[in-house]
Amino acid sequence: MRFDELKIGQSYEMSRAFTQQEVMEFAKLSYDNNPLHTDLKFAKTTQFGQVIVPGFLTASMFSAIIGTKFPGFGSIYLNQNMSFIKPVLPEQKVTAVVRVKELFPEKHRVLLETVCFDENQIILIEGTALVKLP
Repeated sequence: MRFDELKIGQSYEMSRAFTQQEVMEFAKLSYDNNPLHTDLKFAKTTQFGQVIVPGFLTASMFSAIIGTKFPGFGSIYLNQNMSFIKPVLPEQKVTAVVRVKELFPEKHRVLLETVCFDENQIILIEGTALVKLP
């Protein structure tokens, strides 16, 4: 998508659920072996009572959208701010939405609202991303 095709309020969304196997693969790739994500026995002793999906694995949906769909190929991440509001559980359906919040034509930059929510529309992650387009 070209910068001049973007409009404030325009958005793109994708949904998916992460499996425990994907959580284990992410732990291996990222070296994030926090037992909260990988060890059910340990996770049961935490405030969550079960394993949870790493926040950055869930947030990777933003990168997937921005880099390949909206705005798409050639987009360069400059900044991402996030607040992790609620945990994501393995096999829980999550929807990520990226929405145009502000346009900066002089530098071909766009400020995007980035939000993940569950099937009940409860916000799981919220933030913003600053992206440069070619």
